This record gives sequence, C-alpha cells and structure tokens, in this order.
Amino acid sequence: AVFSSDPISSTAYATEEILLVLVFAGAAAVGLALPLSVAIAGLLGILVLSYRQIIKAYSSSGGAYVVSRDNFGPLVASVAGSALIIDYILTVAVSVSAGTAALTSAFHVLEPWRVPIAVGFVVLLAWGNLRGLRESGRMFAVPTYVYVFGMAGVVLLGIWRWATGDLDPIHYAPTETTELEGFGTALVSVSLFLVLHAFSAGVTALTGVEAISNGVSAFRRPEARNARTTLVGMAAIMAFLFVGITFLATRFDARPFADGNPTLVAQLAQHVLDNPAAFIFIQVATLLILVLAANTSFSSFPLLASFAADDAILPRQLRKRGH
Repeated sequence: AVFSSDPISSTAYATEEILLVLVFAGAAAVGLALPLSVAIAGLLGILVLSYRQIIKAYSSSGGAYVVSRDNFGPLVASVAGSALIIDYILTVAVSVSAGTAALTSAFHVLEPWRVPIAVGFVVLLAWGNLRGLRESGRMFAVPTYVYVFGMAGVVLLGIWRWATGDLDPIHYAPTETTELEGFGTALVSVSLFLVLHAFSAGVTALTGVEAISNGVSAFRRPEARNARTTLVGMAAIMAFLFVGITFLATRFDARPFADGNPTLVAQLAQHVLDNPAAFIFIQVATLLILVLAANTSFSSFPLLASFAADDAILPRQLRKRGH
C-alpha cells in the first residue's frame, strides 16, 4: 500500500482526462475511450516487464535516474532526473486537486472553497513532513485498500447492472447539458493528433509506477522477488480499475464537466450505487488515497535530489536529504 497509493489513485482521474479531449469531437470520438484505455493498459504491461528486470538488477534502488546514469551516462541521467523532479511537483498538484474535486463532488457547499482547501492539503503535507512524518504501512494501507475494494465494487456492480439492463444511461438536466457543451460549439475532426492527445492525457494513469523499483530494499526477504510480485499485483489492480471505469463511462454515456465538478468517477458512483451514504463513502475514500498519493513526492523528491547533488547536477547542499 505504501508504494501503490500513487499509481492506483491515478485511476480516479485518468478516464476523465481522456474524455475531456475526445468530447471535442462528439459522440463518435467518445467511443474511442475504451480502446485507448486498453492500449494504455498494454503500455502498463510493457512497463511492468521492464521494471521487473530492473528490480532484479538493482536490489536497492532502481529508479530511472540511477539506471540511466549507470547505463547511459550523466546526460541521459540529467534528462531523466529533470523529468522526475517536474513529475514529483505535478503529482502533488494533480493529486491534491483531484482529491479536492472528489470532496466537493460529495459536498457541493464546499465548491467555492476549492482552491483554499487544495492549498491547505499541500500545507498540511509539507508541515507533516517537516515534523518527521513517515510512510507508515498502516496509515497508507487503510485508505488504499478501502479505495481499491470500494471502486472495484462500483465497477463490478456497474457491469452487472448494465448487463442485466437494470440501469439506463446517465440523463443530464438541460442546464447541465449546456455546461457540458461549454467546451466549444465547433466540433473538431477525429484526427490522429486528437487520438494521440487523448492517449497522452490518459497516460496519467501510469504515474508512480516506478515507486516499487525505487524502494526494493524496503521489502521483506527475498526483496527482489517480493517487489516483483507486488509490482504485478499493483499493475493488475490498476488495469482493472482503469479499464473498468472507462467501460462504465462509455456504456452509461457519462461526460466530464468543463469545471470538473462533479468528477466523472463521482457521477458513475452516484449512478451505479444509487445510495447517498455509499456515494459519500466512495468520495471520501477517493479523497484520502489521492492526498496520500501526493505525499509520495515529499518522500521521493529529497532522495532523487540527493542522488543528483552527489553527481553535481543539483547544488551540493541537497546531498543531505534533511536539507
């Protein structure tokens, strides 16, 4: 749960990112969401095969920076390190924003306070880490497992209710339809560029996959075998939730809102569960796993910075993780 909260949490917004692009081309393009999600799941499989080999070769830390430095030299390593540093910052921004969106989707009264709430989460994470917050397995395990089982329940129940004809597509009110059309009145053609744009937006589902290869030494003996097994399990959960959420979105004709509220996952959960208490439970679980996913950056950024500072790519003062 410590290493998987970041990648698994990205399933809460990856499908929405794909549809935000495809909706510009109309209903015909929206049907491409499912094939694109399957293609991204295939890319996840390639990543898992690659990282399984890396874990076998690097028993302590097999992150992109260390591997590229040892095999391709400092120039490639600096590019990989720069990408990861930017990624760590964006992970905090995206995870906290998505978590806040999940909260306001359940409690609409908080919608005007979205920015202060998101900033508050970042400040709280920073304060906790400055006070010495550690990634305790128990603290991370509960929200991660609650989200996994809760969202898996939504996916399975949704597929069952769709297969039995128990649920109709989502019906939007006229005011909501107007807001959905706020993306623009002119439809764009379904071009290769549009498909690639949607694919790249959906690849946000793969963020954090390398976390396990970065922390092989934290596993019980035999470390490499346990890490590789965990990697496969994490990938299977990610693929199931991601493809399952996309399947439900296309079958129930769910559409993302221009302002992101309510979120796509919130719409599906509310439509499938049809129970206010269960819906709020799912949204709170989504909020917790997304905020905990943001904390991954607070622990990984200093480690990467210390490696880069040792190689004189970053200021030498950053060699000590505490600095």
